[in-house]
Amino acid sequence: MPRWLLHVDLDQFQAAVEFRRHPELRGLPVIVGGNGDPDEPRKVVTCASYPARAFGVRAGMALRSAKRKCPDGIFLPLDMATYEEASEEVMALLRTFPGRVEVWGWDEAFLAADTDDPEQLAREIRSAIAELDLTCAIGIGDNKLTAKLATGFAKSAGKSSAAPADTDGAAAGIFRLTAANWVEVMAHRPTNALWGIGNRIAARMAVLGIETVADLMAADRHRLAAEFGPNTGPYLWVLGHGKGDTEVTTEPRVPVGRSKSETFPHDLTDPVEIRAQVARLATEVAEEMAAAGRVPLRVAVTVRSNTFYTRSKQEKLPEPTTDITAIVETALHIIDRFELDRPVRLLGVRLELVPSTPDSP
Repeated sequence: MPRWLLHVDLDQFQAAVEFRRHPELRGLPVIVGGNGDPDEPRKVVTCASYPARAFGVRAGMALRSAKRKCPDGIFLPLDMATYEEASEEVMALLRTFPGRVEVWGWDEAFLAADTDDPEQLAREIRSAIAELDLTCAIGIGDNKLTAKLATGFAKSAGKSSAAPADTDGAAAGIFRLTAANWVEVMAHRPTNALWGIGNRIAARMAVLGIETVADLMAADRHRLAAEFGPNTGPYLWVLGHGKGDTEVTTEPRVPVGRSKSETFPHDLTDPVEIRAQVARLATEVAEEMAAAGRVPLRVAVTVRSNTFYTRSKQEKLPEPTTDITAIVETALHIIDRFELDRPVRLLGVRLELVPSTPDSP
């Protein structure tokens, strides 16, 4: 029985969770972010419903910009606890299906399953998630790369030339991409259509005459290695051929660090206030790690000015410790190394942690 990778991607997740408790908002331009106040400075959109996206609203956009694009939008505050609860509900549901589930975030996961009919399995998953009053798109592939890319086509199933001709009802929102149809579906597309290739890498490849996936497939691996390095160059060639990781890990990922940052409503200029904010952030993240049983070994501080110039400096602790006083003192020593010659827009403190395993503190 063949092994398939299914990528499950929940649609407009945060907005969809809001629809569950506010059904009257369905079909309306809902925008989630910050405290739900579109006039709140320096807060961004974290999710926009599809009607809001039709106005040009996108995640990462400033709330004020979203209001200009969509003045009649309904702005809602972030409710992290509710979204986490809904995500756990979905992931628990996915684990009831045959196969191995690897969670990639609140709203997406990979499922590795042995089946002769992956489309049928995808339909069953979509139906089960629909019973939770949520919707999803599912990409089917022979590895994580093809499954992830297939999800993009699944979202536009029935609306694009890439969609299956027999898309209807339950089949909408499902797409299969494998070695069998890789060239047909992907060869003519630009290289940045590949998961893992951004605009900068695509631009560098274009200088070499590599503009499409087909060009990348035909590229010389040695030339790619010479241009992008011995690891990245061959990796790009592999991506161009639709190859990717097939391993699905069910163990939770253990964080190697934890950070806390804040963008302030008004720029900070007083060094005393800046030090106080750094001390507060360091205390908060140190307390979180102490509660989690994780031991910091290095502290980093990030400063972003009002011109968006961002700098980070770090310092190793004298010894790994959960001592909050020692961590705060190190963070303050780091901030004193900065030349604070510009108003400060954002401050952040990051702790690098002693390696751990999911089963150990």
